[in-house]
Amino acid sequence: MDPVSGERRGAPSAEAQLSFLAKIQRLFAEGDFTATYKFALLVALSDLAVELGADDGSELVLSIRQIGHRFIELYWTHASPYQVEVGEVQAGVLSQNLGSQAVVVSALAAFRARSAANSPQAALTDPGYPGLLRLVSQAVSAQPINYLQNFGGATDEFLFERAGAGKIRLKQGVAYCLRRFQPLVQQVARSQWIAHIKANNRNQDLLGGKDDLEAFLFLSSRRSLKALGERLREIDGPVCFYCRSGIATADVDHFIPFSLYPRDLVHNFVLAHPACNRSKSAMLAGKVHLERWLTRLNLHAEGLSRIGGEIGFVTEPESCQHVAAWAYLNGHASGASAWIDRNKLEAISRQYLECFDQSIRGSSERAFPVSTTPEINPPDEMSS
Repeated sequence: MDPVSGERRGAPSAEAQLSFLAKIQRLFAEGDFTATYKFALLVALSDLAVELGADDGSELVLSIRQIGHRFIELYWTHASPYQVEVGEVQAGVLSQNLGSQAVVVSALAAFRARSAANSPQAALTDPGYPGLLRLVSQAVSAQPINYLQNFGGATDEFLFERAGAGKIRLKQGVAYCLRRFQPLVQQVARSQWIAHIKANNRNQDLLGGKDDLEAFLFLSSRRSLKALGERLREIDGPVCFYCRSGIATADVDHFIPFSLYPRDLVHNFVLAHPACNRSKSAMLAGKVHLERWLTRLNLHAEGLSRIGGEIGFVTEPESCQHVAAWAYLNGHASGASAWIDRNKLEAISRQYLECFDQSIRGSSERAFPVSTTPEINPPDEMSS
């Protein structure tokens, strides 16, 4: 960002950004969605752009294995039986394809049936995970990567192109736009994903009349959050992260609001008074809280990773820092306010962004990581 003008260097023009949004809108309106894979691909690409991209308008190369890893995370719960009420309707795995069950869902259901892993995080150490990742990555390569950019009766490769075996390249300006408009892309993709499942006649007997599908598909269970809250006391003690007073009953709060970045990273969770949590709502936290959160992240990254691994939450502390930096950069660029307490807000200034200098750039002076997915042999050789 230019320190004088406040504009991001290398950013696409306003016209290019509007053109990007118009094509995203056309993709949703005019694309052929016979399965939910395309929604998942858009969610995965926007997530990876936030975590691995930059705001300089540059291209971003991603491996199909990285995307396959995110598909496993996204579809993990989807591969388990859905039931409206115990004893009311027979439980079953929801169909994610208008034809036979989606390959990714079938592969995950089979893996979960023979594995002791109870979360995507735990699955990483299962001996069968490399085979699962290879199968899912092949499905991603053959289907949504090939067909996502087909809409309106033609192909428009405005998002990405193949970049050799097992890779795609987000085109110039795309990573920037996905980072800038990530909440919008996520919201539309997830809402249409839910609508697609509801409209599938094969799911009608399973869905019944209760409308909790969004929670089942995309939210952590209340039981998992309760267990996490109990374990976070080991790190933070029985105090509210924000007002620093003691708590008996605590909420588990997303420090970077879930509405901005709907992915449950264990390092993003803090304990909060229910009243503080409700007051903060979907706002970014003030500078005093941000500084404390970054310090906590540096001091307790290993402890939080251990807790996340034991309960089943994703453990990527470096990604969590990058997500936070992205969120506050967007907040500063849009003139957003930050929450201090129930009676005070303040503008997100450049001083907020400087909080990240030491914790991210100053500590190592390295660029964003190439991958958050563990290397799995054999190497990626996904054909088109």
